[in-house]
Amino acid sequence: MSQEASADPTTASATAPKIGFVSLGCPKALTDSELILTQLGAEGYATAKTFDGADLVIVNTCGFIDEAVKESLDSIAEALAANGRVIVTGCLGAKPGDGGGSFVQQVHPSVLAVTGPHATQEVMDAVHRHLPRPHDPFVDLLPPQGIKLTPKHFAYLKISEGCNHRCTFCIIPSLRGDLVSRPVGDVLGEARRLFDAGVKELLIVSQDTSAYGVDVKFRTGFFDGRPVKTRLLDLCEQLALLAEPFGAWVRLHYVYPYPHVDEVVPLMAEGRVLPYLDVPFQHSHPDVLRRMKRPASGEKNLERIQRWREICPEIVIRSTFIAGFPGETEAEFEHLLDFMREAEIDRAGCFAYSPVEGAAANALPGAVPAPLREERRARFMAVAEAVSSARLERRIGAMMQVLVDAAPALGRKGGRGRTYADAPEIDGIVRLLPPEKASTQLRVGEFTRARIVGAEGHDLIGMPI
Repeated sequence: MSQEASADPTTASATAPKIGFVSLGCPKALTDSELILTQLGAEGYATAKTFDGADLVIVNTCGFIDEAVKESLDSIAEALAANGRVIVTGCLGAKPGDGGGSFVQQVHPSVLAVTGPHATQEVMDAVHRHLPRPHDPFVDLLPPQGIKLTPKHFAYLKISEGCNHRCTFCIIPSLRGDLVSRPVGDVLGEARRLFDAGVKELLIVSQDTSAYGVDVKFRTGFFDGRPVKTRLLDLCEQLALLAEPFGAWVRLHYVYPYPHVDEVVPLMAEGRVLPYLDVPFQHSHPDVLRRMKRPASGEKNLERIQRWREICPEIVIRSTFIAGFPGETEAEFEHLLDFMREAEIDRAGCFAYSPVEGAAANALPGAVPAPLREERRARFMAVAEAVSSARLERRIGAMMQVLVDAAPALGRKGGRGRTYADAPEIDGIVRLLPPEKASTQLRVGEFTRARIVGAEGHDLIGMPI
């Protein structure tokens, strides 16, 4: 999904050079975009809402699967047609072309420059070459939390870059490199600035959140003069302490199911971090997982999910899966469907296997024909939706805390929000009805209590109290 950067009052002026900005792909790419936007703002550039009137355009691309590559190339083409001066960054920018060089430049030779992901300085160098930086005496007016593409009340916090694993369906390590964990003091300092700025929901992301600190052997860092180990549990404990005075949420994404994840679940049961785990299982059958070379593939995930729910009955589990992986038999696929039903995965997404160029799995025997891959994906989603709907129905009658995302006219005609079970953009919503009491007001970025009165598809219907 693409997002265009809105003009920001801290960066805009009558004479400031304007840069159009498009961000594609996952939240990790989004945080890269925000770093670039913040640097642009610090140097006096303005960001344009559209390509119209922009002096140049930056496109942050995604290259994970074939559909993402196509969307990125189409966005570059659109920017070239509308503006003509385009800088490309992101995962697709790191993809090599035939015979060397840049894949993007082979397809679109007129782009001004191409960089890979997590490359703020390289992007700024390209901007400086083609659009000299303006003089701006008001740099200090930039907000300490930086410039965000997301709404003011939630933010993504990237804790590491890259991945040490070599899953056979994935090319991300070749684009983003091996794991590099951010210093724990830097992560916690950024979290505090975001909470101080009014963020009510902090979403923790990386390529492999569970592996935080592995590359530095979980070394001890410092925050506010206190020693803190660079590892997931310690990070969650400190984030919980920072969030508590603000009543804010901490949500974990991309948590591979290593054994030490079990240590975090008691924090969820205590309400210190959200009882929500985004765990990319990808499949259930051990033979398929071995062919995928998934980390923690030997874990008995069904038993672990049951144990998590014993410790924290309110836990919500979100996951992604792949249908039609090379060599997948009908029996292995049925194993996945049975797993979905028994594990009762609350929210699930599914990709039909994409033979993206460079993926080692393309060489595996037993390629599943494309129509069958899509047919299995559709069957999976039918089961996933039935499971999700049944779990949503259980919430009818409950009183739940809702973070308000939209509230026209202070909610007099209702609004839209999310419970702890709903991450922004990937899960469902709570459709808020007009409050029963005329005095009840809904404000974007604030919490309200709502009685759940119905379920509809992936969403809930709530009556603000």
